Amino acid sequence: MPSRKPKTPAKAQQSESTCLPPKGVLIAIGGHEDKSPRPGLEDEANSAPDSILRRFVDEVKGKKNILVLPIASQEPEEAAKEYVDLFASLGAGRVEVLDLQMREQGHQEEALRQLEEADGFMFTGGDQLRLTALLGGTPWLKRLKERFTHEEIVIAGTSAGAAAMSTPMIYQGRDNQGMLKDEIHVTTGLQFVHDVAIDTHFVARGRIIRMAQIIATNPGCIGLGLEEDTAVVVREGRELEVIGNGVVTIVDGQDCTDTNIHRIQSGEAITIRDLRVHILSCGEQYTLPVQEDLHR
Repeated sequence: MPSRKPKTPAKAQQSESTCLPPKGVLIAIGGHEDKSPRPGLEDEANSAPDSILRRFVDEVKGKKNILVLPIASQEPEEAAKEYVDLFASLGAGRVEVLDLQMREQGHQEEALRQLEEADGFMFTGGDQLRLTALLGGTPWLKRLKERFTHEEIVIAGTSAGAAAMSTPMIYQGRDNQGMLKDEIHVTTGLQFVHDVAIDTHFVARGRIIRMAQIIATNPGCIGLGLEEDTAVVVREGRELEVIGNGVVTIVDGQDCTDTNIHRIQSGEAITIRDLRVHILSCGEQYTLPVQEDLHR
């Protein structure tokens, strides 16, 4: 008589389902992505840059309806307009703008309607703390996460919109800071990708030291430094593909042999030994470690 597979308890089934990889695609952009048409071409659709934003529109499925979200910007109309015009020229379906500037808007039916009807979402740059403070805990964000987990939607963010996608999220710290303890501040991001700290404008603004401090505080976290006009396309929550014209810097502290950050006082210089750093250009791929990988 064939053996019967034991039934999984309801709680265990629920736990397994929450660990399933998301069906949605995430595109995190390092900022200043090319939006200019190429000179000498009359066809506007074909003159748009054959790079990151075209790839975003190509990845969007269904009716290709796109929702532009200038929530991080203090000048939302200006931030949204260039994306609306460009996405329309690239063959998107309906392109709408949703500018949530108060938390109560994240509870309103109109905002939820726009969310349900969109196939792609674009978070513009600005201040990432505006995104977490305005969206965190709202029905709007909860529903977006549900759709990202169970549907083949595409979520993109540039600059602050990319930095907010991860957990932890860097929200304060000048470019020349990071070597002293507590110069960098983090909080919980929007959590579309886990155990990853995303930083943007990475090479142009010399942000490797501040990323090193983030990794020193928890070496189980992977640092993802995105240069300008460069992005990663993330599938299944962990499979990364680099696109664009710059490089992506991966900072891996899992095998670091020592750090002093837990011993020193605020304002003292940090030490971290044996970081692994990967520099990846367009077309390269990288798999983020998952929790079970850390214990092998």
